[in-house]
Amino acid sequence: MINKKHFLTEDLVSNQKPKWCIGCGNYSILKQVQEILPIIGVSKENIVFISGIGCSSRFPYYMNTFGFHGIHGRAPAIATGVKLANSKLNIWIITGDGDSLAIGGNHLIHLLRRNINLQLLLINNEIYGLTKGQHSPTTKIGKKNKIDKPFNTLTLVLGAGGSFVARSIDRDTEHLKKMLIRCYKHIGTSFLEIYQNCNIFNDGVFNHFTDKKTKYDNTIFLEHDKPLIFGKNYNKGILLDGLEPKIVSLEETTYSIQDLWIHNEKDRTKANILARFSDKNDFPYPFGVLFNEIIPCYDQLFEEKYKSNNENYTFDGFIL
Repeated sequence: MINKKHFLTEDLVSNQKPKWCIGCGNYSILKQVQEILPIIGVSKENIVFISGIGCSSRFPYYMNTFGFHGIHGRAPAIATGVKLANSKLNIWIITGDGDSLAIGGNHLIHLLRRNINLQLLLINNEIYGLTKGQHSPTTKIGKKNKIDKPFNTLTLVLGAGGSFVARSIDRDTEHLKKMLIRCYKHIGTSFLEIYQNCNIFNDGVFNHFTDKKTKYDNTIFLEHDKPLIFGKNYNKGILLDGLEPKIVSLEETTYSIQDLWIHNEKDRTKANILARFSDKNDFPYPFGVLFNEIIPCYDQLFEEKYKSNNENYTFDGFIL
C-alpha cells in the first residue's frame, strides 16, 4: 500500500523525457524503481541517485529526486563521499556493465569491501550501448569479435566481500520489484545485477530467460530455505554431491524433493557455487538473492569514530 504521507509514483517522474531507444529495457527498470520508492517509506528529500557514464547512467535525469551524473566508473567513489557527508541519505547507484566492470572496476570492489550502506543497481546488457556496440567486460566470447573471457559478475562481487548479492531481469517486473525492495531493506552495500535487453546492439541476448519455450529450463528462482527446483512443471532439481552441483529429474523415483539442495542466503560458499552456474553447460541461471549477510558498514564505523574523537560533535549531516 502506498504511503501517501510521503509521495506518489508520479511525483518521481521528472520533466526530462528519457533519451533511450524505443523498446529499451531501461524503461521497465525506471518504472519499477519509481513504483517501489513510495512504498518503502523513505522521505523523498532524502533520496539520491548517482551514476557514472552509459545509457543506464542517464537515470538521475529521469528521477525527480536529488541526483548526480558523474564521470565514467566513479559513481561508487562519489556515492561514498555523499554517504559519509550525510548518513541520512538513501543513495542509489545506477551503473552498467561497461561503467562499473571496466574503468570503474577498482571503485566497485572497494565499495563492496567497505560495505557502504547504499543500493547499487548494475544494469547488464553485455554490450556498450552508448558508444554503439563495442564488447564489454560481460560480453560472451564470439559476440562482436569478443575473444577474451567475460567477467562472472556475481563471483566478482562475492569475492570482493559483497554482503548482499542478487540478480533480476528487466522483463520480470514483479520479481524486479521484489528484489529492489530487498535491496533497500538490507543494511550495507546491496548489489543487484539486472539483465537488460539492448534492442539495438545486443537484441535478444537474454531471450532464453524470458521466452516461454525456454525460460523454465534456463532459470531458477531462489528462495531462502526452499529447495532448488526448476523446469516447466517443476520436474527438475539440483542437489549437491559434496560441493559439486548436479541436475536431477524429479519424474523418476531415484530422487525426490527431500534430496535437493536447500537454498541458504547466509552461505557464501554455496552462493559462489550458484554464481558459477553460468559457467556450466545446461545449468539454469540463478535469479533472486544469492547471499545476504549483515556485517559492519564503513559509514557507520566512520561516524562512530568521528564522534569518539570529537566530544562536542553532533552529527547533522555535515563534517566540519
